[in-house]
Amino acid sequence: MPTWTRIRGTVVEGYRVASGRAEDSPYPEGTIEMQSPHFLERGLDLSGFYPATIGVSCRPVRFVVKRPEYTFRNVEWAPGYPGEDFSFSRCRIVFGDAAEDGLVYYPHPETKIGHFHDDSTLEIIAPYVDGIRYGAEIEIEINTDEIEVIGER
Repeated sequence: MPTWTRIRGTVVEGYRVASGRAEDSPYPEGTIEMQSPHFLERGLDLSGFYPATIGVSCRPVRFVVKRPEYTFRNVEWAPGYPGEDFSFSRCRIVFGDAAEDGLVYYPHPETKIGHFHDDSTLEIIAPYVDGIRYGAEIEIEINTDEIEVIGER
């Protein structure tokens, strides 16, 4: 049985490449859109999720991905670049009256092309939630059997 914990965080602006909205993005369709077929081939269907990530800073708490539900090695999703490793862990986001099942999206930094986040920020893939904006306070429920939480909550 999973062990769930709820953590408060703030939605923060990221690099906007996951959604393809960054003006200088080399991936105009967005990285999630490009990566999704590769994850589907490996058994993870992201079609029910909005093709972007929600960056959530939970400072001063830090996270260590230790036993995620899914890990995909050497995913060659970007032509001309080496494969990357990705992990996913189920989560839930709570915002106002909405509560949505989602996934912690974790591109392994040691294989990632660029656009790094600190270990206090989680990237979440979820269905579209109306009203979530940068600066919004939300809560995340994560499985601490899969993601270690370090620091005061």
